[in-house]
Amino acid sequence: MRQAGRESFDLFVLDWQVPDLPGTDVLVWIRSKVSQRVPVLFVTVRDTEEDIVFALERGADDYMVKPARKHELLARVHALLRRAYPQAEEKQFSCPPFEIDMERGEIRRDGARIELTPKEFDLSVVLFRNVGRLLSRGHLHETVWGRGADLATRTVDTHVSQVRKKLDLRPESGYRVVPVYNYGYRLEKLNPQEI
Repeated sequence: MRQAGRESFDLFVLDWQVPDLPGTDVLVWIRSKVSQRVPVLFVTVRDTEEDIVFALERGADDYMVKPARKHELLARVHALLRRAYPQAEEKQFSCPPFEIDMERGEIRRDGARIELTPKEFDLSVVLFRNVGRLLSRGHLHETVWGRGADLATRTVDTHVSQVRKKLDLRPESGYRVVPVYNYGYRLEKLNPQEI
């Protein structure tokens, strides 16, 4: 829970019976404090129908009884990720007025190409694929630069600032990048009445 409060996760795998807190309490906390959308898979020895229904009704997306078979576990994880993040497989997607072309590495606004460095493009893609989702600096760093990249501490912030400027991500344009102190950023799409 400490990690989930500071970092972004694509999926949670929980066990029911852990030392300090039941997995179902962690599940309820994730759904109320972290995300309604992030997939949660229970892998536990508890196998009664009541336990399975209890976990699913509190927000689990899938449930496996231990001992978990490796290939089935991986297949379920991949299925949950495909359902939760379907746009990750697309070559082009749109967040009007922006069109993102993954093959060409281009973003266009109202048909006009916006000049971005490769890392600014990658960062923009991560933000647009996660509109409304709070992303930690660590998650952005790992997703855009990779796990082993040794970067200056302000690199993510500097790139977010450049993306915000180049794409004109401010309330008047229908999007805003919201910084969350000591955590990261969230790209929000605004309704016309919020502008």
